[in-house]
Amino acid sequence: MKDLKEAVKEGKGLVIGTQRTLKKLKMGELKKVYVSSNCPKDVLDDLEHYSKLHNIPLVVLKENNEELGVICKKPFFISVLSLE
Repeated sequence: MKDLKEAVKEGKGLVIGTQRTLKKLKMGELKKVYVSSNCPKDVLDDLEHYSKLHNIPLVVLKENNEELGVICKKPFFISVLSLE
């Protein structure tokens, strides 16, 4: 969680959204993937599959998507985000 807050503070290397994260995950371009506690099961399954293929850590946070949006200082809910 510490590296996530640092990335939000710096504003660099943060990828927000399921589609953008999946695209970069399939190419193996990410360092870490974060998922909210209430992320849909089918999305979580896809993320787990591709993160295992490229040995990229996947972290399921205790925060829900609303809290994750607040942490990232965005006016919308965030279920999936990642670090480049």
